[in-house]
Amino acid sequence: MSFISATDGTQLYYKDWGQGRPVVFSHGWPLNSDAWDNQLKAVADAGFRGVAHDRRGHGRSDQPWNGNDIDTYADDLATVIETLDLHDAVLVGHSTGGGEVARYIGRHGTSRVSKIVLLSAIPPVMLKSESNPEGTPIEVFDEIRAGVAGDRSQYYTDLSFPFYGANREGSGISAAQRQAFWMWSMQVGVKAAYDCVHEFSESDFHADLAKVDVPALVVHGDDDQIVPIAAAALKSSQLIKDATLKVYEGAPHGVVGSRFESRFNEDLLTFIKE
Repeated sequence: MSFISATDGTQLYYKDWGQGRPVVFSHGWPLNSDAWDNQLKAVADAGFRGVAHDRRGHGRSDQPWNGNDIDTYADDLATVIETLDLHDAVLVGHSTGGGEVARYIGRHGTSRVSKIVLLSAIPPVMLKSESNPEGTPIEVFDEIRAGVAGDRSQYYTDLSFPFYGANREGSGISAAQRQAFWMWSMQVGVKAAYDCVHEFSESDFHADLAKVDVPALVVHGDDDQIVPIAAAALKSSQLIKDATLKVYEGAPHGVVGSRFESRFNEDLLTFIKE
């Protein structure tokens, strides 16, 4: 297997498929890079180079006690990009991975980046507050923490339903897809999974989005039960200077893995080729 050493010595597993202009994928919580396999193949088949890593604490990467925070996630992404010497890259982030992409630009700029894609992404901020009334109440995130710290196997099984919209009539989500979600989720270290809840719920990405000076594609389902669109894409697309917003009517948080995946793949490849 292929690994890259982060600045603190943490070993990060990564995939590197195809040749050409790099398209770098950052996965959501509590998944790993396997969740992007169809997109990695799609871009590689189209003449691009698909790269994705398992976030620290997730999948096959090391599970350090420290560093489970959005700044370190962004720095780990920078290490992957710099170690592989990637230039003119398209960064694609789903959910927490979208925050990782935004914070990467906030901390490292766009000298190696040509475009970004935010899919069902957490920016600008998820937590409900006086200044963000569309956000999600803290009690919801406390429940997530309790689920991770308790019977996490059952919790992840239950979470797979709203994640993919399997609790909606006509979703078409298979039991096997939900089983894959459970399998990926169970590979996350408990400490990393628990710490990450604070990062995806309370991190503020306003300043990071203001630094995005490359074209951005913002994609979000209007039936996202995990990251509601009103607090996320509808705001992020206004805060990014050159953003194109695509709203998928009826789409869940887990667009990849749902019946909307082929549509996203088409939109992704079109945006990359523009």
